[in-house]
Amino acid sequence: MGTMLVTAGAAASQKIDRRAGKYLTFQLGNEEFAVQVLRVREIMGIQEITAVPHTPDYVKGVINLRGKVIPVVDLRLKFELPEMEYSQRTCIIVAQIDNHGSKLLIGIIVDCVAEVLTLQTTDIEDTPDFGSGVETPYLLGMAKVKGKVKILLDIDRVLTAQEVMSLGPIGA
Repeated sequence: MGTMLVTAGAAASQKIDRRAGKYLTFQLGNEEFAVQVLRVREIMGIQEITAVPHTPDYVKGVINLRGKVIPVVDLRLKFELPEMEYSQRTCIIVAQIDNHGSKLLIGIIVDCVAEVLTLQTTDIEDTPDFGSGVETPYLLGMAKVKGKVKILLDIDRVLTAQEVMSLGPIGA
């Protein structure tokens, strides 16, 4: 029985270790979020976005990134935060997401990019239980840095598989 506990403990610490590393932090309103730097392909200022009919409100459209057409999602709207006018600090983070083995590039509009942080295992806590009926599969955990909490996003799960599939032909 002691062996099972050690194995379970080792698996838990491997999960935590997988989350340690470099993160790009950004703001949406007063909250700070972070995504793993390894997933970030590019950061660019806001630019002209071509609207695509019959897409959800949070899908702003597509941009041409060096000959590749990629979908752009406004993360404020995806997270049901109030819409805000874009400013000079508004950025598009181009992230690579893994959707069941296929890699897609998606632009994510954020209020502003803050910094790159290196997070240790000890900086990261599991996402708290928010009660029944509250699903947070897109959260990797919470990081405590200099007295503030940063919300770590699992970029592969911010958009559900169904949402990604609807963007698939655009992003392919």
